Amino acid sequence: MIFGMSLATFTLLHVGISLVGIATGVIVLLALIRGTHLPGWAGIFLVSTILTSVTGYGFPIHGLTPGHVVGAVSLVALTLAVVALYRFELVGSWRRTYVITSVLSVYLNVFVGIVQTFRNVPVLHATAPTQSEPPFAIAQLTALVLFLCLGYLALRGFTGAAFPQRKEVYVQK
Repeated sequence: MIFGMSLATFTLLHVGISLVGIATGVIVLLALIRGTHLPGWAGIFLVSTILTSVTGYGFPIHGLTPGHVVGAVSLVALTLAVVALYRFELVGSWRRTYVITSVLSVYLNVFVGIVQTFRNVPVLHATAPTQSEPPFAIAQLTALVLFLCLGYLALRGFTGAAFPQRKEVYVQK
């Protein structure tokens, strides 16, 4: 039992949250490429991706695994994205920080998704049982190149776009 759920139920919940994180992350990323910000989608993306990383630590695995390291890197990136968006309101260099950490967070979610797909889908597992074979490497390299390109486009599109600056609040005495 994990958080009062069977392993199968917990796994299903974790995968569902991960898919929401990936889907909303792609929506946010495409908006950034167009130079726009979607606050509602960004909030769902950030919360679901944080939950993905946090629930990843709930599995009954002993010792430090590559998944734990990826989860930690993702949580650091997501913390910076949250701070950039909600504390510093994307002003100045925080805008670039938000783009980079958001793209990195979606990529890491996809990276783990590829690992889990090759591990758990029989036809893919047969092509790369140790995940060191060419089909796995090609899938991961393709994802990396795709996200590097999308990240570049997002930086170019969003950091160059006009965006309202933070409104200062003045208290009248």
